[in-house]
Amino acid sequence: MMDLKQINIGQLLKNSVKENHIEIESLCSFFNCEAQQIEQVYSSDTLDTDILIKWSQLLQYDFFRLYSQHLVLYAPPSANGYNQVEIKKKGKTQKFQFRKNIYTKEIIEFIIRKINKGEMTREEVISKYRIPKTTLYKWLNKYNEYIED
Repeated sequence: MMDLKQINIGQLLKNSVKENHIEIESLCSFFNCEAQQIEQVYSSDTLDTDILIKWSQLLQYDFFRLYSQHLVLYAPPSANGYNQVEIKKKGKTQKFQFRKNIYTKEIIEFIIRKINKGEMTREEVISKYRIPKTTLYKWLNKYNEYIED
């Protein structure tokens, strides 16, 4: 399981290359660079988006998802008012709140593992990540048996 609070993209890329059994020569050919530059990427904490897009295409994984999941967990849109819209209609202002399913499978698994391992209580999850109590309990009932510790 990975820690979404601290994303080290270079290390994640290196792990993915290793899991996919891709030779460094193939990487050098794909990126048109030297092996030393690939090693520099592995030691980087951050990458430019155009480079990360190429890595995502090569490894067939959306590495940007890691960052969006980080935002969902540590800066939820509802906390900042991003999902609220004010509409003026005939001199009256109404607030509408759009509800979307912003939780991916990986986030649900991450949270359930934290609870199952005793790293966080249900109440801590609810207050820290601002997940509604009913949503958390539905996840626990629905997904708990499918998640390996």
